[in-house]
Amino acid sequence: MTSPIRIAVIGGGLAGAIVANSLRKTPLVDVQVYESAPEFSERGLGIGLSKLALQALEEIIPSATDLLRSDAGAVDIGASRIVIGSGPKAGALVCDIEGDAGLAMTRGPLLKALLSLVPNDILHAAKKLASLEQTASGVNITFEDGTAATFDAVIGADGIFSTVRKHVLQGAEEHGASPVGGWECRNLVPVAKAKAVLGETSFEVDREYCWVGDGGFMMHALVDDGTMVQCIVACVETDFPPDRKRTVTREVLEDVLDKSWFDGPIGKQMVEIMLDQESPIGYSIWEHKTTPTYSHGRVCLVGDAAHTTSPYQGAGGGLAIEDAFILGNLLSTISSATQLEAAFKAFDMVRRPRCQKVIDTSRASGQLLSGQTPDVGVDAEKMATEMDVLFGHIDALDLQAHKQAALDGLQKLLAQ
Repeated sequence: MTSPIRIAVIGGGLAGAIVANSLRKTPLVDVQVYESAPEFSERGLGIGLSKLALQALEEIIPSATDLLRSDAGAVDIGASRIVIGSGPKAGALVCDIEGDAGLAMTRGPLLKALLSLVPNDILHAAKKLASLEQTASGVNITFEDGTAATFDAVIGADGIFSTVRKHVLQGAEEHGASPVGGWECRNLVPVAKAKAVLGETSFEVDREYCWVGDGGFMMHALVDDGTMVQCIVACVETDFPPDRKRTVTREVLEDVLDKSWFDGPIGKQMVEIMLDQESPIGYSIWEHKTTPTYSHGRVCLVGDAAHTTSPYQGAGGGLAIEDAFILGNLLSTISSATQLEAAFKAFDMVRRPRCQKVIDTSRASGQLLSGQTPDVGVDAEKMATEMDVLFGHIDALDLQAHKQAALDGLQKLLAQ
């Protein structure tokens, strides 16, 4: 009998859960998932998954779309409308994005749905990684509680400030996370409250709204089976708090947003929603601007540990699903632990260019939506043209060709 390939996934958030589901499809792989927190949970509010992301997820979990609808409260992203929200052109239409754009849901129910498919005995909470060391035959990992284990490989899904990332990059500080240049505040409110504050007009058509303007942008969209509305106010950031957090007050928002927002169709109302919560907090948005490699020996990075991107294109969750899809296909092809390093190198070869492009265009999208793009500003027609350029590549990926490129790369590496 062939010995199982033992793989530790460090991080039990969305990326770790999706990778666990993907690797469990391969009988030769024995996967264990370690989460540093006392329980498996996901903070944060809404997340959107595009049609491409759902296609990749369906490859991992058949009937995934049905699962997300029934267990995660997912709702269709049927359409989006982008409108000027500030200045003399406030109310002008930038563009409408019609059709089936994917699903929106909140992160907690999504993680719960993904983990419901994974046996409890492979999930280990309260296991914060302290160190890992590669040997000729595997990877030794030690946790802060003093326990240790040895695996054939380790996959780091431990988020933006990943411990595994530091090992893969051999401590290269210049490739750590850094500010994008924006911060955001969010609130999740019942649909009745949102209609009362924002007005019934915004809900006559089932669509996501994005209001763009000078100094920031605002969004609102239905989630949780259409019972709740996620509201976001995103602002340009010129100071960078070390803990990434700032207290949000009326004075703070009035200072950072152009005054014309408050004379426009949505600014005052969205500010009221942001302030209608206990201790409103704004969070700086950070990213990995560059990453020289996603793998080092028998250790590999996925999700935010590999390629934290800003949320301006809503693509971060989709990238993690693509990671799991490609990694699962690569590891289903190998026959022994000795081929793990080649599989991780093949993963890096195809995933890094794809993810780096999204990081770059997402950053540029945040600048565009905040009226900060030179020669575009808050001009509706120019914004629409620039959006086509920035967003067009994301869902244009041929998922099967991407998979084949990874598999071809693996075979070339194994033949060397």
